[in-house]
Amino acid sequence: MDALKGKRIWIYSLGCRSNQYEGEAVANALTEAGAVPADSPEGTDGAVIISCTVTAEADRKCRQAVRKAKRMSRNSVIAASGCWAQKITAEEAKSLGIRIVAGNRRKSRIPELLARAFEEGSPEYSEDRVDVMHCREWDPLFLDRPLLHTRAFIKVQDGCNHFCSYCVIPFVRGFPVSRDPGDVVREVESIAGAGCREVVLTGVHLGLYGKYGTGSLASLVRKVAAVEGISRIRFGSLEPFGLDEELLETLAGTPQFCRHLHLPLQSGSARILSRMRRGYSPEDFLSLAEKARTYLGDDLHISTDILVGFPGEEDLDFGETLALMKQCRFGKSHVFPFSPREGTDAFSLPGRVPRETVSERARAAGELAGLLLQEYSRRWTGREVSVLAEEVTGNTFSGLSPSFLRVVSSGTARKGQEQMVRITKSCGDTLRGRKTG
Repeated sequence: MDALKGKRIWIYSLGCRSNQYEGEAVANALTEAGAVPADSPEGTDGAVIISCTVTAEADRKCRQAVRKAKRMSRNSVIAASGCWAQKITAEEAKSLGIRIVAGNRRKSRIPELLARAFEEGSPEYSEDRVDVMHCREWDPLFLDRPLLHTRAFIKVQDGCNHFCSYCVIPFVRGFPVSRDPGDVVREVESIAGAGCREVVLTGVHLGLYGKYGTGSLASLVRKVAAVEGISRIRFGSLEPFGLDEELLETLAGTPQFCRHLHLPLQSGSARILSRMRRGYSPEDFLSLAEKARTYLGDDLHISTDILVGFPGEEDLDFGETLALMKQCRFGKSHVFPFSPREGTDAFSLPGRVPRETVSERARAAGELAGLLLQEYSRRWTGREVSVLAEEVTGNTFSGLSPSFLRVVSSGTARKGQEQMVRITKSCGDTLRGRKTG
């Protein structure tokens, strides 16, 4: 692909950790082909937008990113990929100035599609999309080394067939597929060989890894933990029904596993959870949180997602959500207002909650989330934690603790190096301390 040599390409990923991995893997492939990743779209030859469509706001941000790339480099070849790109029409893509659309399961073809677009006489518009609902193929992306982050996201699963009533993702990500464990291990070995010590296993529905014949997520964790040089293993988001006994036992017996789980709750109301088709009750979720702490210790950081304003949600339902948030002792909670997505069952459900009420509930849930996070963070004051340095400025560095809290510390460190830090105080979602030793 000689047409890519020397081309400056801006790569921008929106949304989930799977998208972050895909953006890095595409950046790796373009770099290998001779392209030069750019920090901004200004003065570039091309742009790759790894898009998200989980909410209407995500759609807006995708269009905004495309317009920004076009505005800052008028002649840039713009490629849109990912979930939003999977569903938009060719007419909308062309109207926005997009030259290439590469849907889900086709991101590995982006370098080839870009190379064609740079060739003289190439067509003004091209696309490569498949019916993901019936596709059983794994998109063969590969990350040699992290280019954009200190820790490496490793995508091991794609697709979802749970079909929560509010979620459009199963329609654009498609049937669940799992990555070959040998391929995962080879990628982790390559990343460790490049000096990266932390990997984050991600998927659209991570708990479905291996359900259709590739082994279990627990067995994959054991294989990754055996790779020399990897000192930290994390998960992206894990649906509650994916956390089974085998996995908990494996995580408890894996020293490299960081004691943090992101388990989306969405609602604390049994009635609303049923309308959402989440597949568990509030009691089920609370029991699971308690079981996870039994295996992984009381310091386990459980973060979550809360969806407010779902159709039919009443004050009593919202009050039950706040109560369960307290009972579960969450750390970080991401609060989202309900976003009606055309094509989902929830789009036409009666009982839409007034916008003002949704905003008020989001504010109240956000305030409680802040208090719970402060309560969790305070437990680390006076204790030593390991910090993987991500940003270094003079005599100060910052990074994440194993429990997924941001730490800012005095002292010297190299980027990518682990340091022990004694925590002196907590400030919201950030711990502050000083390097020891």
